[in-house]
Amino acid sequence: MKLLIQRVSAARVEVEGEVVGGIDQGLLALVGIEPQDDQGSLTRALHKLFNYRVFSDEAGKMNRSLTDVQGGLLLVSQFTLAADTKSGMRPSFSSAAPPAQGEALFDALVEAARGRHPQVATGRFGANMQVHLVNDGPVTFLLEV
Repeated sequence: MKLLIQRVSAARVEVEGEVVGGIDQGLLALVGIEPQDDQGSLTRALHKLFNYRVFSDEAGKMNRSLTDVQGGLLLVSQFTLAADTKSGMRPSFSSAAPPAQGEALFDALVEAARGRHPQVATGRFGANMQVHLVNDGPVTFLLEV
């Protein structure tokens, strides 16, 4: 599983002009699910999302987690993160989970996140989404779990 996380001061997802999910301060996580991902991957992903220290403390150091700042979490499924880009000029998506597996694991990730955190929003799986964000910093990390 690959998570492209961005520290944001605000983010939202629109589908066909309708806002389907949004947060204020927190993390936007673009989620790429791969065929080998399972419940263990979800557990590790959630641990990283809630505990990775990307928010500044009083001294300006990145020492605070999403849990510490009680920020929002916006989860957006993005199968293109799992693409193989090592050769050629066109990405291969054979390394991405099949849609049914990807949707099931993404839904499980969202459900588990909502069980642990009060502010969880999502995009819409498989939809053509427009993601709007204000990247705070900018701070962006690629996490592989």
